[in-house]
Amino acid sequence: MTSPELAGFRHLHSGKVRDLYETDDGALLMVASDRISAYDHVLPTPIPDKGRILTQLSLWWFERLADLVPNHVISTDVPPEVSGRALLCRRLDMFPVECVARGYLTGSGLTDYAETGEVCGVPLPAGLVDGSRLPEPIFTPATKAAMGEHDENVSYDAVVATVGEHAADQLRRLTLDVYARARDLALERGIVLADTKLEFGRTPDGEVLLADEVLTPDSSRFWPAQTWQPGRPQPSYDKQFLRDWLTSPASGWDRAGDQPPPPLPDEVVEQTRARYVEAYERLTGDRWV
Repeated sequence: MTSPELAGFRHLHSGKVRDLYETDDGALLMVASDRISAYDHVLPTPIPDKGRILTQLSLWWFERLADLVPNHVISTDVPPEVSGRALLCRRLDMFPVECVARGYLTGSGLTDYAETGEVCGVPLPAGLVDGSRLPEPIFTPATKAAMGEHDENVSYDAVVATVGEHAADQLRRLTLDVYARARDLALERGIVLADTKLEFGRTPDGEVLLADEVLTPDSSRFWPAQTWQPGRPQPSYDKQFLRDWLTSPASGWDRAGDQPPPPLPDEVVEQTRARYVEAYERLTGDRWV
């Protein structure tokens, strides 16, 4: 995994998708690459334009959420090598919690529900199926896992034990407020926001800010509203197409083995990119260029 060298910025860290740099005055430069991950692996084949789409869509959402919660963005004035896919951000003390809101049942939430009738300790009605709309959105936090490891769903009480009762209450409230705003806005544009993952951090004076990315196809499940039908997997504007190929016989990949995922065929790359572009265009109303 390589990250670009940027004059005047010190490289701090590279994650699955983003490269993080530091300025001389202590601000952070967050660069979204075209890397894509699935099943806790960074795949060997990038998705063209993905970094720019994630960044521009995050900026669009940050503007529409600013009255609910401030965010970490300082400026989009960034080095030309990473123009359009980088943000200059405030340095925060990040909460060690993935803040997840679910309005629909699927993914790991569905797995937990099938085993216990609950998700993260929240009891749910009997008879729900894949894609069911929940009676009301729920806060289902997870631990932040190291690269190559799985995030683990945890209870609200576990968040309280980690960050304290006051902060846990803030995180839950902000997560559900952001989800509700985004759910309604997306639905107006014909998209079901099934769930989303948010990250928050704290300034030195204790202010809680929304950080990282927000409401992108990497951190959210977006479904076409017109085809939503509980009881089956939903078509989606994200990397599910790629995940499905990886777990199909066509990929030849043994997910349970030690081998890394194979390179992606051109068709999978194109179809995945098309889903990211469509999510951007349908949500923002702007044409991707």
